[in-house]
Amino acid sequence: LILHFPIYDISRKVSEPCEVDFILGKNFIITAHYKSIIPLHELVKIFEVSILLKENNFAKSVGRLIFLITKKLYDYALRQLEHIHAKISEIEERIFTGQEKEMVKEISYVQRDTLEFQRAIHAHGSVLKSLYETDPKITGKDFTHYLNGMLAELARVENLLDNSKETIELLRGTNDSLLSNKTNEIMKILTVMAFITFPSMLLSSLMGMNTKWLPVGMPGDFWVIIFLIISSSLIFYWFFKRKKWI
Repeated sequence: LILHFPIYDISRKVSEPCEVDFILGKNFIITAHYKSIIPLHELVKIFEVSILLKENNFAKSVGRLIFLITKKLYDYALRQLEHIHAKISEIEERIFTGQEKEMVKEISYVQRDTLEFQRAIHAHGSVLKSLYETDPKITGKDFTHYLNGMLAELARVENLLDNSKETIELLRGTNDSLLSNKTNEIMKILTVMAFITFPSMLLSSLMGMNTKWLPVGMPGDFWVIIFLIISSSLIFYWFFKRKKWI
């Protein structure tokens, strides 16, 4: 039996699949993995304490043992998903406090993490269901009961993962909309400013022309030019305001 479980890599900010191999025998289970997996180490310590106390709570059947091991791994996966959910809540709060630009990268990190998480567990359902065909002489007569429990634990993980994926996708859409609106507002303001200042630039250019009909050189020519510039700018401003463009 081969299953992959997501283990979060802090340096890369993403969950990476870690392979766990299970070898089932009539009276034993052997697990093999290539990376350090915290829940398995925790479970080993529990087994060691149980042996020291001469308790026999784990040795009822192979089915019970594999159920306890996978449950520990799924519980750890749920803890990782809770951290993802907490990060999503933080992103949501920061989006609506004007930090849309900063959240673009954070949203991408969370989306990549949920994607890798899903890749790690996507085959669990079919693999576990294939165990229904296992010989009861190896796994025990009560194995179906424990297998149903394993599938129920998997369903809990998948449901929380689906919820996290849907939430972060909605937040990405909301964040993109807010960024787009903010960009449109800035472009609108710049466009309006350009049109309002256009008359003054045009008049300044006209006043620089060498013709005898310009008011340059006449008494009060400076104030005439200022009046024309301000008047034209106010007319443009009134027009934009009436059209509700500003």
